[in-house]
Amino acid sequence: MSADALPADALDVSGAWEGDNQDWWDWYVSLADNADEPTQTAAVALRPDPAAVAPLGDDALARELAAPYAVPQCAIDAFRADGFVKLANVLSPGAVLRLRAKTIETLEAAFSARLDGGLRNRFLSAEMLWLSDAVARAFVLSPRIAKIAADLLGRPRVRLYHDNWMSKEPGCGRTPWHYDDHHFPLATNDVVTAWIPGQEIPRAMGPLAFARGMETWRRVADVPFNKEDASYDRRVAEIFRTENVDVEDGPFDVGAVSFHHNLSYHAAGGNRTGLSRAVLATTYFADGARVVDAPTMVSGDWRKFLPGAEPGGLAASPLNPICWPPGADGAREEPAQ
Repeated sequence: MSADALPADALDVSGAWEGDNQDWWDWYVSLADNADEPTQTAAVALRPDPAAVAPLGDDALARELAAPYAVPQCAIDAFRADGFVKLANVLSPGAVLRLRAKTIETLEAAFSARLDGGLRNRFLSAEMLWLSDAVARAFVLSPRIAKIAADLLGRPRVRLYHDNWMSKEPGCGRTPWHYDDHHFPLATNDVVTAWIPGQEIPRAMGPLAFARGMETWRRVADVPFNKEDASYDRRVAEIFRTENVDVEDGPFDVGAVSFHHNLSYHAAGGNRTGLSRAVLATTYFADGARVVDAPTMVSGDWRKFLPGAEPGGLAASPLNPICWPPGADGAREEPAQ
């Protein structure tokens, strides 16, 4: 579909987002095309099994999240060529269970309803939990995770953009095709998001899917973004099919974490299980980056994540600590409340 065929209002994304982060997600998942999604519900068991695996205690969790993870050169090369990489055993099963428990607890408190079926069809989100919760802080500012991000980008210092604690509830459909350069108001391509599942993610639960190739975004650069319907998602998917773009949409094993570049096109399937798909996403960017000159509504509530920063200015607020190397700007100290 050409831009001329769309109403001007549907194309206009200038100006600030007027709602909160959850309003943004409710809007954004409405832009996904679910016409070809399977409809049958799949029965899956929660893995790791809480009856067989003990969640890590605070001290053991802190040690694990501080211990370095050796990223092999082949993974760095794959990330820079493909725009993403999935790494095995970044977290232990006990750490994964602790992450899931924190995500579910947080969203239960935020939405006053039981998850794992209590809020069907929704994509729930909470952010910036690291400011008020010690367990969340251990995950979000983890030197283990942040160093992987720095290694993949080849940059010595990375800052936090923000954390996002998410649950794709049973019955929630697809997340549309997109790339994060469209969403993050950062004037740099040194941006990477760690996507950290709180359980195994089989295909029926909607694992993250990646269009392979760092330059794949160029194939769909001329597709007009429509803020009112699923035409953008549908057109991008059509181009990927007709041009035989390789899509990696395999399941995530327990402890696996993916890292994707801000130019990586990605999406996710719907959740056809009876369990919440709990995930923590943490986004890091190279120290020294600036805010773009003209953020749009697609950037959501960006001023909440970069308080005091202005368009064109340095992206380095107190809520964007340097996470690698630890302690570089006092990031390991308790933030002011």
